[in-house]
Amino acid sequence: MLVLNRNWQAIHVKSPAEALSMMYTDSATGLDILGEDQMIPYKWKDWIKLPHDEQSEYVKTINGDIKIPKVIVLCKFNKVPMKRPKFSLTGVWNRDGGICQYTGKKLSKNEGNVDHIMPRSRGGKTDWSNCVLAHKEVNAQKANRTPEEAGLKLIKPPAIPRHMPTTFYIKNKHNIKEWEMFLNFE
Repeated sequence: MLVLNRNWQAIHVKSPAEALSMMYTDSATGLDILGEDQMIPYKWKDWIKLPHDEQSEYVKTINGDIKIPKVIVLCKFNKVPMKRPKFSLTGVWNRDGGICQYTGKKLSKNEGNVDHIMPRSRGGKTDWSNCVLAHKEVNAQKANRTPEEAGLKLIKPPAIPRHMPTTFYIKNKHNIKEWEMFLNFE
């Protein structure tokens, strides 16, 4: 379930059990989304009384079925947590803007890979400060040499990416239409 802070900014994703637990303890309200222009937040005592509808999913309990919210809104938390991207090819690609850090050429997805400035075979680490995006052919020619030894010059030294709001890291992998209005940044 998508979690919004009390300012209705997307900040996290929780499991249905976690979302219902947060609602039960009054730390969140369930958001009943009836359309793009009609959203009603409900506290737990009212949420459990919502009538059945065919489009929703439910949890069966001894007291009856409870609708699983697609979106919950936190009652007290109003911040947007910050997060640093995890090290990965995609992370290096995004940090370097899809540009080979030796040639300055804009690369297509199948043309680039991660180059270790100080080769791993010589003790180089796989981290933000030792890796850059490079054209595959340039990286192959560089082999296990440093850029200086290979006659290459970095356009800019690699840097650890800044922390970004967690909102940018939330992905709607299951295409839940109720999430789109909170994740659409365009």
